[in-house]
Amino acid sequence: MRQVSFVNKDPNLLVGIETGDDATVYKINNERALIQSVDFFTPVVDDPYLYGQIAASNALSDIYAMGGKPFLAMNIVGFPECLSQDLLVKILQGGADVVKEAGASMAGGHTVKDDEPKYGLSVTGFVHPDNLLTNSNAQVGDKIILTKPLGTGVIISAIKGGLEDGGIENEAVKSMVELNDKPIEVLKNYKVNACTDITGFGLMGHLTEMVKGSNVQIEVDTKEVPIFEGAIDYAQMGLFPEGGYSNKDNYEEMVIKKHDINESLEDLLYDPQTSGGLLFSVPKEIASDLLIELYSLGVDKAAVIGEVKSGKKGIVLR
Repeated sequence: MRQVSFVNKDPNLLVGIETGDDATVYKINNERALIQSVDFFTPVVDDPYLYGQIAASNALSDIYAMGGKPFLAMNIVGFPECLSQDLLVKILQGGADVVKEAGASMAGGHTVKDDEPKYGLSVTGFVHPDNLLTNSNAQVGDKIILTKPLGTGVIISAIKGGLEDGGIENEAVKSMVELNDKPIEVLKNYKVNACTDITGFGLMGHLTEMVKGSNVQIEVDTKEVPIFEGAIDYAQMGLFPEGGYSNKDNYEEMVIKKHDINESLEDLLYDPQTSGGLLFSVPKEIASDLLIELYSLGVDKAAVIGEVKSGKKGIVLR
């Protein structure tokens, strides 16, 4: 089978597919670059309005991960004819409300008939070229900060299995609805060397991209990784999503374990996240001040989870 070539020599294409970044970035002029991304998925909760909110927040996160601000969004919908149109209206309203909260404009979209519901957004944002963040510039000595807990994959499995309530009172559901705009506002005041958001590839997948793109080693203190309450218990019960096993197969070869780690905790490092937090690499001397400012804005689950090291490319777990 022939390989598809995506080679593009346009010098204004600042970020393409080469580094597995969260979005593509095109330089318009010296003051502005355009960020473009798209994401959609099947329902993760039963409430259609919450589903719309989560899907929209997840899609908008790609813009924030590049250091940008969302500007326009367009709906992407697959919807079965057998379901009530009222459900679709609630999904779209959830998405529209989150886009409005982000300060962006909803500008239409496209709908097709499908066997199961699918919803998400195509999002356009802007960033000053000098403020662009990528996942490929982590520096030796940097601290690695994660802004949201892990475990949405197993919590979603528990919700679908009737073991967890899927309403907004659920800590993981509330987190999935929340935008990643506050961390980005904080980051504007600090030097940030690399940034990405944690979504379907899990923490280990996105760390792998950062390691490869930056040509560094990242050591993770597993005791410091924030985890949603109940997630480890559900993982021990076997409520681990299929995507987590795929992630482990794909990224485990990059991992070195310094000592035995609780198996369920280790699994959660590969857990595919929906609308997860931002992961960024910053100079160690500013990490504490940055955390304090994040806490002051309500990003109170943020934590320093590791450090960038020299040596063979890989992820060291301790």
